[in-house]
Amino acid sequence: MGQHLHNPWRGRGLDGAGPLPLADASGVADLLQRCPAHAPTPLRPEPKLAARLGIAQLWLKDERARMGLGSFKALGAAHAIAREAAATGAGDLCTALQGRVYITASAGNHGLSVAAGARLFGARAVVYLAETVPEAFAKRLQDKGAEVARAGAHYEASMQAAAADAQAHGWTLLSDSSWPGYTELPLRVMEGYLQLAAEAATQIDQPPTHILLQAGVGGLAAAVAAHARMVWGEGPQIIVVEPEAAPALIDSIRAGLVVDTSGPASCMGRLDCKTPSMIALNGLARDADLFVTISEAEAISGADLLAEHGLPTTESGGAGVAAMLAGPGLPPDARALVILSEGPEDG
Repeated sequence: MGQHLHNPWRGRGLDGAGPLPLADASGVADLLQRCPAHAPTPLRPEPKLAARLGIAQLWLKDERARMGLGSFKALGAAHAIAREAAATGAGDLCTALQGRVYITASAGNHGLSVAAGARLFGARAVVYLAETVPEAFAKRLQDKGAEVARAGAHYEASMQAAAADAQAHGWTLLSDSSWPGYTELPLRVMEGYLQLAAEAATQIDQPPTHILLQAGVGGLAAAVAAHARMVWGEGPQIIVVEPEAAPALIDSIRAGLVVDTSGPASCMGRLDCKTPSMIALNGLARDADLFVTISEAEAISGADLLAEHGLPTTESGGAGVAAMLAGPGLPPDARALVILSEGPEDG
């Protein structure tokens, strides 16, 4: 395994950092009750995989079929759009956002969530992709009703293009990241992810001792960590896992502020984000105990191990398991909770 950093900000957070993630999932649950596609995803006890990893228990929160979109991201942007639709007070929510255009950049599943949410409530969706994103994914977005544009060689360049278009046309930028002056919508995106954390907390039969959370810009990790602290307090050790090629959070924690990082493209495409979300960094500085990075080979080994146990996913989706496999391992009496965040590319 690559870098290990024990969080020096744990329990207090960054000085004067600004907005923090939400922790209460009740508002999300209220909205989801109105969505016919919603159903809780399973929490899978995996004793054979736990034995292979040398720990007492392992639970996988399986997001591979969430709302038919194949990823936890189904809970994020669509939730933010649903909140805006409900706020209109329209009698027919299917047309509540007619005339609105939501624009974003995506390295993967966030774009699908924007497309699905926009279509549900009568809005348009425009999704910018980097030139490296496969054409098959562009087609999936188009099948969900999104208009797809290409810009730049990496995610950050496509986000800059989306932000410029939003400004030029008066469209709504809906990013899953956040930065100074842009926090309201990403906070609502992150709030949507609380649903999976709340489900896991009710499904699990005893508190975990360790929670491993993969991170790109950090929205999922920060939301789950905030809810875990609300439910289980200081007990679980929360470990954030990033690619060596995109150490955005670990470098920012070391610096004590948001920093831009650089590196080659990663096979963990959903986690290949070189700049963290400001809100996510603030929350993880307070709530996470340890930040680690994993190599490309370690990520592939993790995904291969999950496939061997009948749990196919991507290198991004299995990053938490990959971190345990890479070592140093957790103690033998560990009870670990991990997010299986997405299905395989061909799933």
